[in-house]
Amino acid sequence: MKIKKYISTMLLGTMVLLASSCNDWLQEEPKSFIEPDQLGDSKEAVDQWVTGVYSNWLYDMFCWGEFPRVLELDADYISGPDWLLGKLGAGNFQGEQSLDKMWKGPYNLISDCNQAERYLRNMTSVDEAYINNAIGELYFQKAFAYFLLVRAYGPVPYYDNDVFNGEETRKPRTPIVEIYNHIIQLLTDASSMMYKRDDPNYKTGHVSAGSAAGLLAKVYATMASAAMPVGTQVVVKTGGPYETVSHNGEDVQIFRQPSAKMLQKTAVAGYEELNSQDLYAKAAQWAKRVIDGEFGVYELSEYSKLWKSTNRDASEFMFAIQSLDGDTKYRTQIHSFYSGYKISSGSQFLQSGGWVGCTNNWYCLFDDQDYRITDGVRHFWRYYYQEEYNGCFFYPQSWSEKVQGRTILGDWVEQDPEYAATGLAYQFNQSSECLAFTTKYDDVKNDATDYADSQWPFLRYADVILIYAEAQNELGNSEEAITYLNIVRQRSNATLLMNNPGRDALRSVIIEERAKEFACEGDRRWDLIRWGIYLDAMNSIVTNEGSTAENHQDDAGNLKLRTERNLLYPIPTAEVAANPYITENNPGWN
Repeated sequence: MKIKKYISTMLLGTMVLLASSCNDWLQEEPKSFIEPDQLGDSKEAVDQWVTGVYSNWLYDMFCWGEFPRVLELDADYISGPDWLLGKLGAGNFQGEQSLDKMWKGPYNLISDCNQAERYLRNMTSVDEAYINNAIGELYFQKAFAYFLLVRAYGPVPYYDNDVFNGEETRKPRTPIVEIYNHIIQLLTDASSMMYKRDDPNYKTGHVSAGSAAGLLAKVYATMASAAMPVGTQVVVKTGGPYETVSHNGEDVQIFRQPSAKMLQKTAVAGYEELNSQDLYAKAAQWAKRVIDGEFGVYELSEYSKLWKSTNRDASEFMFAIQSLDGDTKYRTQIHSFYSGYKISSGSQFLQSGGWVGCTNNWYCLFDDQDYRITDGVRHFWRYYYQEEYNGCFFYPQSWSEKVQGRTILGDWVEQDPEYAATGLAYQFNQSSECLAFTTKYDDVKNDATDYADSQWPFLRYADVILIYAEAQNELGNSEEAITYLNIVRQRSNATLLMNNPGRDALRSVIIEERAKEFACEGDRRWDLIRWGIYLDAMNSIVTNEGSTAENHQDDAGNLKLRTERNLLYPIPTAEVAANPYITENNPGWN
C-alpha cells in the first residue's frame, strides 16, 4: 500500500472533484508542495483537506483508465473488443495491472481520510458544524472505499489511523463482517454529521447526509442478499448470443432471444452467519428515511434530462465523480470508452472509442417503448473510415429489414423509404463493432477529445428506490415493493407491473430491473456476486452444447467461462510479498 508523504496544493485546490459537480470547488493554480502543518486552521484549510481526499478518485483512480474497468468489465451483460476487456473480460485476473489500482486506490484514499480527520479534529478556529460536516464527508469516502474493497477482495486490512500518527503500515486481514461493521458505523455517523441537501450550508457537488443514508441502505441490502439461504431462486435471462442457421445453402449467424434460466443461490463466503431478514429490515428502514425526505428532498430526474450535462447537480446523483474537459490530470476516459470521441467537435464521425457496450441478452430484456433502449442505446453511428463508402452501423439486428432492406437471414425485401432516402450503406455484424452502446455518457462539452468532462454515477436515487423495493419484497411486503418498482419503471416509459407474481418471481424481476437501470454503471458484477449467482450466470452464456471455452463466448467473442477463483479478485502480488500478515492470496490465485 502506497502511503503519501506530502500534500500538494495541486491535489488540494486545482482538481475538480466531485460528488456531483465542480462548481463550488477551489480552482487554484498549483504552486508548490507544502507540509500538512502549513495548511492552517480555517474554513479554507478544511476545504483543502476535504478536496485533497476527493482528488484520489480522479488523479489516483480514474485518470489512467483503470476505473471503471475494474468495476465493470467482468459481467454477463457487458462486452467489447477483447483487447480492451483483456484479462478482466476473460476472467484471468492474475497480473492484471488495472486490478492493482483497485487495491491501491481505495487504500490511498483511506490513508488521506485518516490523516485529514486528525488535522481537522485539532482545529479550534472553525465552527463545529462545519468541521463535523467535513469529517462526515471523510467518513463517507472512507466507507465507500472499504465497500469497494470488501466486495472485491473479501477480508481486507482495516486502518483506523494514518501512518504519521502511529498506524502500522502493514496489518492482517479483518473478517468481512467486521469490515461491514466499520462501514455501517462510518455511514451512520456521517448521516448525522453532514449537511442535508436543503441545508443552506450544503455545497453543491459534495456528498450529503442523504448520500450516507442511501449508501447505508445499499450496504445493508448487499449483506442481506449475500446471507439469503442457499438454494434461493433467481431467474436470469441468458444463453448464447447467437445461433448459426442454414439458409439457401449458407450458414448465417443470427442473434437469438435469451431464455429464462432458474439459478440456485450458492453460499457467499463470509456472510453465512448473518441474518438476512434483520439486515433487509435495516435496508428498508434507511432507504425509506431517504425516500420520505428526512435527509432532504430527493427525486428521480425526467428521463429526457437524466443524462444531460446540465443535470449533473440533480438530486438523483447522490454520489458521482466528474472530471474537467481536457484536463491533463483530473480526467477520465468514460466518454471515450462508452461513447467514443469525434474527428472534430460536432462531427457525425467517430475518431476512436465507443468500445464498451451491452449484449443482445441485455437489450432483449426491455419493452420496445422503454426509453432506456429507445433513447438510452445508440442506434446509428459512423466511424471516420466509413465516410469513404458512405457506411453507417446500426443496432439492433432486428432492425435490418427496415434499415437495410434485408431480413436477418439475408433475403432482400423493400427497404423503409426513410432509410433508403439517406443513401447510406447500413452495416451490422456479430462483433464488438455492433453492441448495445449506451448514450449515458454522450453529452459533454467537447465530444472530440479523449478526456471529456464525463461523470461516473456511483450512487443514484433510483438505486435507493430499488433497494427499498428489494428489501420490502424479501420482508414479505410484495405490494409495497411493486409500488416502488413501478416508480422507476414509469420514469422510463416501461410497462408497469400490475399483478403480484409472488415473492420469488418478484425477486427476479427486481434484480432484472437493476440490470436494466444501472447498465454501464459498474453494478452488475456485484449484484451477481451478492446474490450468489455469479458463476451460474456467467457460465450460462453457452453458444453450443458442451463446456469447452469456445462455447462460452459473448457477442464479441470474449470468454465468459468462470470458476470459483473468480468470485474474488487476487490481492496484488506486491502487497502479498510486502505484508507479512498476508501469507497467501485469495483462493485460486498464486
